[in-house]
Amino acid sequence: MEITGRVTADAAVRSAGEKEVLSFSIAVNDRYKVAGSSEYKEVTTFINCSYWLSMKTAQWVKKGAVVLLNGRLGMHVYINSEGNPIGSIDFHVNAINIVAFAKRSSAKGDDEQKATSVQEGNSRTAVKKGKDKAGEDVPF
Repeated sequence: MEITGRVTADAAVRSAGEKEVLSFSIAVNDRYKVAGSSEYKEVTTFINCSYWLSMKTAQWVKKGAVVLLNGRLGMHVYINSEGNPIGSIDFHVNAINIVAFAKRSSAKGDDEQKATSVQEGNSRTAVKKGKDKAGEDVPF
């Protein structure tokens, strides 16, 4: 089964006995037209996901990313401390494809934008860090 959704929080690596699991949740939006009406209704379904194959994937599964997941669906049903039945949808992921990466935070984005603009300079541009004044003493 394949599902596509937006990651709701950064993925976390958890221990499950001797193994590690990458845990995250996604939101799947659905929109439909109510019968006999001209208005649309939007429904969001939250799905808990677990990925057991590679923990390195956590660096890419960040809040806001859109992911295409391949795997199998399951349910987790239990009685909470108040005696109410609670259920959740679980997805056991076999493959993760990043459709759209999460936006970078503004602090990181500014640093990376500066680095990019420095790299885009022409070959005659000298990049200096610190208090290096050697390039300013040109004899001509």
